[in-house]
Amino acid sequence: MYLRQADVARIVVDSIRKGVDLGHYELGAYAVMANHVHLLIRPLIAPDHLLRSLKGATARFANRLLGRTGEPFWQKESYDHWVRNRSEFEKIRAYIEDNPVKAGLVRHPQDFPWSSAGVETSLDAARTSACATLG
Repeated sequence: MYLRQADVARIVVDSIRKGVDLGHYELGAYAVMANHVHLLIRPLIAPDHLLRSLKGATARFANRLLGRTGEPFWQKESYDHWVRNRSEFEKIRAYIEDNPVKAGLVRHPQDFPWSSAGVETSLDAARTSACATLG
C-alpha cells in the first residue's frame, strides 16, 4: 500500500509523465491507486522495454524514499490488453478515471489527485486562466 503515500504516488505520476517526454508512449489515462496503477497508453517503443523502464525508475526512487533496500517494489506480473478501436479506448479511459470513485476515495474523478482526470481538469483550468490573462 505504499502508493497511498503522497510522495510515492507523486514519484509514479512524475515517471508516467516522463515516459511521454521520452517518447516511450502516448498517454491516454492513468490512476495511481493504493496498491496498483492503471495505465492506458499507446506504446511507441517495445512494451516490455517501457514497462521495465517505468517500473525500474519508480522502484528505485520509491525504495530510496521509503528507506527500503533489497526488496522488490512492484510485483512481477502486469496485465496488458490491446485496445482495438476508439470506443473501447474511451470505455477503458472512463473505467480508469472512475476507479477512485468506485473505490470510495472521492466523489468525482477529477477530485482524485493521482489520476489523469484531475490533471486534465487542472490543465484545462490553467489553459483557460492563461488565455484570459494573455487575451
